[in-house]
Amino acid sequence: MAVLTVVVVSADREVWTGEATRVVARTTEGEIGILAGHEPLMGLVAGGEVRILTTAGDTVRAQANGGFLSVANDRVSVVADAAEIVD
Repeated sequence: MAVLTVVVVSADREVWTGEATRVVARTTEGEIGILAGHEPLMGLVAGGEVRILTTAGDTVRAQANGGFLSVANDRVSVVADAAEIVD
């Protein structure tokens, strides 16, 4: 199974990092789903929930406001002005 390496950071700290099978985030162009093998892209984070389905089958939810999302070589980076894990 192909996996993504995911990192979510805010302006002052790393919020979450790990491996995932899927990431769903809201950009200014709309909601986007990312799987392994996704074409490279950059997008502006519109604010809202980023959902990460880990390789263990758990869902991690992070609230991200502002910033950008980058995808390249099965690595997803969410660099937000402010971000935190939510339950």
